[in-house]
Amino acid sequence: MTIFDQFALSIFNHYKPRLKRKANTFTVFYISLLQGALLLLLGVFFSEFFNQMKVNTMSSSNAWTLFVIAIIIIYFKNWMTYTGRRRHVLTAKSNKKKFKAYNIWVLWLLPFGCIAIAIMLLNKY
Repeated sequence: MTIFDQFALSIFNHYKPRLKRKANTFTVFYISLLQGALLLLLGVFFSEFFNQMKVNTMSSSNAWTLFVIAIIIIYFKNWMTYTGRRRHVLTAKSNKKKFKAYNIWVLWLLPFGCIAIAIMLLNKY
């Protein structure tokens, strides 16, 4: 199990008792948000790095277009991954061995922390 699988299972198990069917939607949204935030952070970091190195790679509008396309692909990949058989397999694996549930507040702060750091990097230069 990857760290994203563990995070998804923690989110799913937290929202399942209260939201029943919507728990899966929250899981897909959260994992997509987290992966998108990490992609944004890496993109901003490398953009600023290449700007300081005077490397001309692509325009800002092309980079944002590529980012939006990547987010759409990430969402559909997560939708196919965490709504089907894989989620059932992950649940079965977590039932077999001790599963460490993560704090829900920390899990929700991770993507927003990445977005905040990316915004600070964008505004710094």
